[in-house]
Amino acid sequence: MMKSDLNTGIRYLKGVGEKRAEAFAKLGIYTVSDLLNYFPRDYEDRRNTLQISKLRAGDKVCINAWVSSDIKTRSPRRGFSVTEFRAVDETGGVNIVFFNQKYSVEKLRAGNRYFFFGKVEERNGRLSMTNPTFESDDGTRQKTGAILPIYGLSAGLSADMLRSAMRMALSEFSAHIPETIPEDIRRKYKLAHVGYSYREIHFPQSFEELEIAKRRLVFEELFILSLGLMHLRGRRDNEHGIAMKDTDFSAFSDSLPFKLTNAQLRVVGEIANDLKGVRPMNRIVQGDVGSGKTAVAAAAAYLAQKNGFQSALMVPTEILAEQHYLSLRDELAKHGITCELLCGSMKAAEKRRVKELCKSGSVDLLIGTHAIISEDVEFKNLALMIVDEQHRFGVRQRASLAAKGNNPHQLVMSATPIPRSLALIMYGDLDISVIDELPPGRLPVDTLIVNDSKRADAYGFIKKQLDSGHQAYIVCPLIETEEDDDTELRSVEKFCDELSKTAFVGKNVEFLHGKMKQKEKDAVMRRFVSGEVSAIVSTTVIEVGVNVPNATVMAIENAERFGLSQLHQLRGRVGRGKEKSYCILFSNVTRFSTAGERLSALKATSDGFKISEEDLKLRGPGDFFGTRQHGLPELRIASFMSDMKILEAAKKEAAKIAEEDRGLENPEHIRLRERIVSMFNVEENKNSFN
Repeated sequence: MMKSDLNTGIRYLKGVGEKRAEAFAKLGIYTVSDLLNYFPRDYEDRRNTLQISKLRAGDKVCINAWVSSDIKTRSPRRGFSVTEFRAVDETGGVNIVFFNQKYSVEKLRAGNRYFFFGKVEERNGRLSMTNPTFESDDGTRQKTGAILPIYGLSAGLSADMLRSAMRMALSEFSAHIPETIPEDIRRKYKLAHVGYSYREIHFPQSFEELEIAKRRLVFEELFILSLGLMHLRGRRDNEHGIAMKDTDFSAFSDSLPFKLTNAQLRVVGEIANDLKGVRPMNRIVQGDVGSGKTAVAAAAAYLAQKNGFQSALMVPTEILAEQHYLSLRDELAKHGITCELLCGSMKAAEKRRVKELCKSGSVDLLIGTHAIISEDVEFKNLALMIVDEQHRFGVRQRASLAAKGNNPHQLVMSATPIPRSLALIMYGDLDISVIDELPPGRLPVDTLIVNDSKRADAYGFIKKQLDSGHQAYIVCPLIETEEDDDTELRSVEKFCDELSKTAFVGKNVEFLHGKMKQKEKDAVMRRFVSGEVSAIVSTTVIEVGVNVPNATVMAIENAERFGLSQLHQLRGRVGRGKEKSYCILFSNVTRFSTAGERLSALKATSDGFKISEEDLKLRGPGDFFGTRQHGLPELRIASFMSDMKILEAAKKEAAKIAEEDRGLENPEHIRLRERIVSMFNVEENKNSFN
């Protein structure tokens, strides 16, 4: 095994082997490089060793003590063991208890001295530690007396196994990790050497050195990301697509049953201007819930058809595809534009018919799910691809759709409002349009914060809404109670059954969650859309923009568990009809807590962009969007929120390099080029960089 080859398979690392490599694979770790870039999610400070006489209940500390009594193990029931003994130092004693640690505690010997790390508790007036980490006081400490990294784990892989493999990888490979940041930039920003940074990020000597290491690695990641996005944008500048003629769309806008807002007209104008250019459009339309993104997409398809070209609209679910199809088909037919629907659950004969029409050019706008990107779907002259709820699709899925045409124009839509300063980074290779105005006449949704003392009243109010023929969503954060120790959290299936038998007796209440098969989810949503189901108890899978104008109540259990932007998205599922709608946030948090501030902020405004700014301010570091979205490479250590200052510096330096050496051909930039190829999964060839 070459020590310099970071692409060495993880199974070849000493102590890993084939079987353990399978457990690493579940974490996305296949090579030594993958392992070294699997950064800790947290750290535990185990340096503080206290004398037993100074221990207090609630402390999480190390003690250095002798095992002073016999080590006794008993089994109160089958498959359950309890091991107990007394540990003492020069100042006092503490009880040590292990549950189901029969094999681990076999290493302990009465009379020997050990380091124990754990949380101190008080039981029956005596101090104790339960299941502490321990190791012998023989000068070879690895689990105590240090700042220990905490990693995400998988089945078959313990914390000790992962740390051991990491130590081995650092020992053999850290000196061979290539330096990608040019020396002048590293000196300018006082960034640490790469080998030091990897050693300290995994096993820091101090929190000060951890910060030094993290700052360097964050800068590097954001620097590579910025340079890669500039490369993608530069490569797009060299692409040649289909330039359309200047086309008047007033006939389309005049025929609509409503008047387009000024914001919609502005965005359609930006799209029309893009379509006239030789460079393919690559634009994202950000719009709050209910801002009218679908009408903008229809206008774009109108412009394409009037120039003799086909369009495709890809959405994440069949029910949403059907709704788009039904809402656009008749409207576009007024202008001689034909729409067809293509979904995976359609009968084979119907799918064949649609595919043949598409191939012949008889379909002007094809609306569907990812079934559109199937290999056997062909277009005669696809010039515009539209992706709705774009965060639900990865880069490759969008690329597969783009491959159906000859550098087609791309329009992606997002209902997640993002502060513009952040959007410019998140969508680094996209032009941004914002629909920042809601259609007139849309009734605001009243938002109420309800604690348990008023829960019965709230259910009574929801029941009255159902009795009057309206419908309701009830959103829960969990599927099964076992997924979380917090028994206060509502479990979807159990809660659905409970509501059917108590608060909503006589009403058809069904559940929906992410573990159900797609066909089952679609069937439930169809019954809800048709009005057959009165209330739907769901996880956040109902965020995606299905339109149910008859739904007037959105009730959210344990609302404090959700992000502010996510709560806003959920609230946007109601208020889509002519009737007054309500969002009920069930929570027992105080209004002075951070969670309480978040809920109060939601109650105070319905402006999604203001809400996203507030969310960013309140939540700070962490994944602002909840899940990895937007199709960008996954950030392993940097945060778009907490590392904004570093990001600005990284972007500035990346821009200089992109201007001076666009092809990244200078010897000192070759490694940068390799990292971009790896991060963005793009083909490496000179033409792609020039």
